[in-house]
Amino acid sequence: MTTNQPSKTLRDVIGLDNQPPRLSDSVLIMIDFQNTYRTGVMALDGAEQALAAGARLLERARAAGTPVVHVINDGGENTPYDIRAHIGAISDQVAPAEGETVVVKQFPNSFHLTELEKTLTDLGAGPGSGKDLILGGFMTHMCVNYTAQGAFNLGYRPTVIAETTATRTLTTPEGAVLPAASLQAAALTAITDLFGTVVPTVGALPA
Repeated sequence: MTTNQPSKTLRDVIGLDNQPPRLSDSVLIMIDFQNTYRTGVMALDGAEQALAAGARLLERARAAGTPVVHVINDGGENTPYDIRAHIGAISDQVAPAEGETVVVKQFPNSFHLTELEKTLTDLGAGPGSGKDLILGGFMTHMCVNYTAQGAFNLGYRPTVIAETTATRTLTTPEGAVLPAASLQAAALTAITDLFGTVVPTVGALPA
């Protein structure tokens, strides 16, 4: 039997808090805001708008004194993820400021085989510290999603800022076209089922 009525989320079933965190009580993790996703084979639908929102989020975090960690994916030389070249560099609009850590990763989960967990611990934001993690970046269904899962699995409470994220149109296993907007909605919905909360806009995040 099918129904159009939504099920309860797993978060609701097990009693997890769905209130968004305060920016001033969190650490901001900027995920893969690389030129990779703005042009060429990996260009994302809505990348420029998401980048502009990411810049606003970064500005708010810096003004609030919120620690910022940048994550960048290194795919190796002569790839769209070559961090040694302009194509794989962090976009100028959200470039790291002096003192902000850059964590290099090679897997969708930003915690996997990286210095991210140690970096957070050094910032006084290890698991159980009471500090929430705020996530923004690319791609929604891939590195944002799996970093949220990784954070949840380590005991963090991640929150994704939806307008700072973007993804791309893909083909389903059945051969149909899945528009980027549909994949975006599905990815964010999957996060809210268990792994974290989603705040729609930068302006909706409590100070």
